[in-house]
Amino acid sequence: MDSVIIVGSGPSAVHFALSLLRKNYRVTMLDVGYPKPPAVNPADSFAALKENLADPAGYFLGERYDGVVLPNPEKEFYGIPPSKDYVLRQPAGAAFNARGFAPFFSFAQGGIAEAWTGGCYPFNAAEVADFPFDFADLERGYAEVAARIGVIGAPDDLARFFPLHENLLEPLELDAHSAQLMSVYEKRKDWLHRRLRCYFGRTRIATLSRDLGSRKKCGYLGRCLWGCPTDSFYTPSITLRECVAFPNFTYQPGLRVTHFKFDGAQNVTHIVAEPAAGGAPQEFAADRFALAAGALCSTKIYLESIFRSTGERLELHGLMDNRQILMPFVNLRMIGKPYNPESYQYHQLGLGIDSDDPRGYVHGQITTLKTAMLHPIAANLPCDLRTAAFLVNNMHAALGIVNVNLHDTRRQGNFVSLAVGSDAKDSRLVINYSPEPSEVHRLRAAISTVRRALLHLGCVVPPGMLHVRPMGASVHYAGMLPMSRTRGRHTTSETCQSHEFPNLFLVDGATFPFLPAKNITFSLMANAVRIASRAF
Repeated sequence: MDSVIIVGSGPSAVHFALSLLRKNYRVTMLDVGYPKPPAVNPADSFAALKENLADPAGYFLGERYDGVVLPNPEKEFYGIPPSKDYVLRQPAGAAFNARGFAPFFSFAQGGIAEAWTGGCYPFNAAEVADFPFDFADLERGYAEVAARIGVIGAPDDLARFFPLHENLLEPLELDAHSAQLMSVYEKRKDWLHRRLRCYFGRTRIATLSRDLGSRKKCGYLGRCLWGCPTDSFYTPSITLRECVAFPNFTYQPGLRVTHFKFDGAQNVTHIVAEPAAGGAPQEFAADRFALAAGALCSTKIYLESIFRSTGERLELHGLMDNRQILMPFVNLRMIGKPYNPESYQYHQLGLGIDSDDPRGYVHGQITTLKTAMLHPIAANLPCDLRTAAFLVNNMHAALGIVNVNLHDTRRQGNFVSLAVGSDAKDSRLVINYSPEPSEVHRLRAAISTVRRALLHLGCVVPPGMLHVRPMGASVHYAGMLPMSRTRGRHTTSETCQSHEFPNLFLVDGATFPFLPAKNITFSLMANAVRIASRAF
């Protein structure tokens, strides 16, 4: 039985591991692996939780009120809720320097996707034109992952951007605000298509609309933001638990991988990891190795390994991320109407803006605000606090936000490298990013189109509240060790096998040669399944 070591436990890692385990490989997963805390009162709805918890303020806002977002026009509208603090907990040795980039790192069991919003948007054939494989290979991966995790979707107007694939579940019940938006869209979509090339529809979401194995369908508890207590909403730690049940799987948390060692033939021989709590490094041997720790962490391990062996400090170019714009809006037809907290809380609708170049597609997720914390909205309204509180209380059911995403391309000026101190073992990741010159034009065009589309649906964007997020905020990192049709230094094959190290695979976004304007988590999982199918 061949042995494989996988670094990381995020979405790519766990689905790669599950595929290998089903093929009888012996798999060891090395991970820092900060665990998710147990769900509190798992049967309670959002409203019941506020009534039944001894300290609801401590749960929702944090013991030190860490969940409160203070007014600041340069900061985000929302912070991570206290119940998900573990997702961004950092071990020693995770320092970095960044210019033009504000990265997030996760060392949690399941990775950063433990705090995702479940968007599952398959790339289409045009968007994988730079990838050295046929779209059909990835399409099979989408269908397999959908069967594993449960993905809802519908054949609507957004299907022109998101190819339909097998194993989609029927959609959830729309909340009242989302249903009203879709009703108006159906009446006015001809104008939107013709004048703005803008299309609306249901988002694809990793949430169950019917039971799947031991997981139960969504119960509309209204607790999505703080962590689904019933596993109806998918996170990678669910698949990790499935992997742990295999006798040929070993999960070793508490370890931060620093580098790998390789021999004269460039074959990796050992992975070196340090206990996250401190202690002597440990070495692990296997036949094959896979870095799936997230694009930036995997790249740092790669850079560190070469530096420690050869003294060479590389710059790996081509870092990509999706620029995102947050556009709060008010639906004038919903003002004064009640809202129902017992509904699905994340986005249920999306929009797509077509382009002459299909790679220039603009994607948006539309979230109608229900049980989300409203104090950041109130604090950012262009009026005094008393008026803002009055408006929010009377407009709760009318509030929404569009998260607009733009595509990105590999460029020479955007790179990742190492900074090394006096001690060769004391290194940190260096990240440099500059937007392309045309970005300002693309931002303005996208903002104008979305604003006009919302207005045509009876919604207005309050002045001064639009927020262009910093690069790095989307956590859709990619591009430093790209797949390539031809061999080249620090590139990978069509199956993400390193061209430098024959028994090393890069199983995360580091290998993507293009980044569409879409959440990439679903594609990361599908690609991991594809690699396991094609190369193992």
